[in-house]
Amino acid sequence: MTRPLIISDCDEVLLHMVAPFKVWLETSQGVDFNLDGHNFGEALRWQSNGELLEPSDIWKMLGRFFDTEMDTQEPIEGAVEAMTALSEVADIVILTNLVDERREKRAEQLAKVGIHAPVYTNQGPNGPALKKILEEHGADRRVFFIDDLAQHHHSVKETAPEVIRLHMCGEPTIADAITCAHEEGTAEARIDRWADALPWLMERMEREAA
Repeated sequence: MTRPLIISDCDEVLLHMVAPFKVWLETSQGVDFNLDGHNFGEALRWQSNGELLEPSDIWKMLGRFFDTEMDTQEPIEGAVEAMTALSEVADIVILTNLVDERREKRAEQLAKVGIHAPVYTNQGPNGPALKKILEEHGADRRVFFIDDLAQHHHSVKETAPEVIRLHMCGEPTIADAITCAHEEGTAEARIDRWADALPWLMERMEREAA
């Protein structure tokens, strides 16, 4: 029987991103980061005058962080163990929203913490990128998609509605601030801890194979 395919995001699913990004911004870049609402674009303010950063400045900060601070990203609790367990029964690929030039660096970053899987980069909604992965890895199997942002679940549901979608945000400082894809009806479940997500995934794979 063909093994299931798991397509997983990286930041806030496998690795913490917002927490080290916040520390870096506030200690070395003169920027306060407070994600009180759902809008990332309104979370960054200059410490000198309290004004919001322009979108172009936010993208520059993100790029600089990924260029210089990826080693500060620690694994989400249970993520490495879960990926190891899942790899015994399923094929795993990583779909991460980074520019293509950072694909190799992301793969190396994940390998250093014990997660070994092909890495695909994408900019924008994940649905079209996921469809290309399915074409490459074969669509004739059960596919699971894991991501922390509701808009990507919406995109995947529109592009490949047969994919089973799990919404997970493993960063507790922002989990309550993001839109829930399960509540919106674009994900089958919302689970933010790998201790709970792993058995859910295992049970779903067994059920789909029956």
